[in-house]
Amino acid sequence: MIDVQRLRILRAVAEHGSFNRAAAALLLTPSAVSQHIASLERSLGHPVAVRSTRGVTLTEPGRLLVEAAETISAELDQVRHEIDRLTADRSRLTVATFTSGGRRLLPAALARFVAVHPDVELTVREAEPETAVPMVRTGSADLALAYHFDGPLPLRTGLDWTPLMDDPLWLALPHGHRLAGRDSLGLAELAAERWVLGCLKTEAYLRRYAQRAGFDLRVAASTTDYFFAQTLVAAGVGVALIPHVSLTPDAAVALVRIESPCPARHIGVVTPRRRRPHPYARALASALAGAVER
Repeated sequence: MIDVQRLRILRAVAEHGSFNRAAAALLLTPSAVSQHIASLERSLGHPVAVRSTRGVTLTEPGRLLVEAAETISAELDQVRHEIDRLTADRSRLTVATFTSGGRRLLPAALARFVAVHPDVELTVREAEPETAVPMVRTGSADLALAYHFDGPLPLRTGLDWTPLMDDPLWLALPHGHRLAGRDSLGLAELAAERWVLGCLKTEAYLRRYAQRAGFDLRVAASTTDYFFAQTLVAAGVGVALIPHVSLTPDAAVALVRIESPCPARHIGVVTPRRRRPHPYARALASALAGAVER
C-alpha cells in the first residue's frame, strides 16, 4: 500500500524542485525527506525521482504519483469542508465568481435563490477562473461561476462543467472613430489600430485572432478590468474587444459586431463531482441557468 504521507512529501519535492527546499517547507530534515522517498520507491518497486546538480526530476511513475497525490489531497479537503457543512449550526454556501459575471449574472440568481432558501448563509468570493476552479476542487468554494475562451476549461478529475452561455466579444471604438458607424467589422480592418486589453489573459487569445487576420497586435494599454478598459477607449487611447456581459451601458463608446469568426468566451458553472451533490449548489446553478435564459 502506498503511504499517503510519503505522497505528500513527493508532491512537495515536485513543487519545490529539490529535497532541501521541500524539507524546509515541510519542517523536516533533508535526510528525512530522502528516507521517505526511498521508502516510497521500495514499496513501489520503481524510482520516482532522480537527483542531479540541477535539482530533482520526477520519473514517469513519480509524475503519476504526484497527480494522484493532488487528487487525494483535494478529495480530503472536500471531505473536510463537507463535514464542516454537515456539522454547522446553519446551512452554508460559498460561491466564487469572476467580476463581470458577479456583476451581471449572479445578482438575479442570488435573489431567486435567497427567496427560496432564506436561511442559507451565503459567502461570495471574487476570483478569476484559474483561482476559482481550484477553490471548488479543494472545497473552499461549493460552486464557481467561470469562463474560458477557445479550447476547453482545464478541469481536473472530480469537477463538472455545466455551460450556461456563449458571451460574444464586441468591438468598442471611441465615438467619432472612422469605423464607428459600421454594423460589423472584420478584424483585418483594424490592423492599424492600437488596442486596450480589458483582461490580461486575453492578450494571447487576441494575438491569435490578429495573426489569423494578418496583422501584429499593438497594445496601448493593459488592464484587469473591462469597465476600466471602456473608459480608456472612450478617452481615445485605443480600441478593445469587450465581452457582452461586461459592457457598460453608459460607457461613451461605439459598439460594433465582429464578423465571423467572432471571438467569444464561454460561461458556465463548475461544481465538484460527488456521490451526494451539494443541494444548495445545485439550486444556485439552476437559478443561474434561469437568470441567463431571461
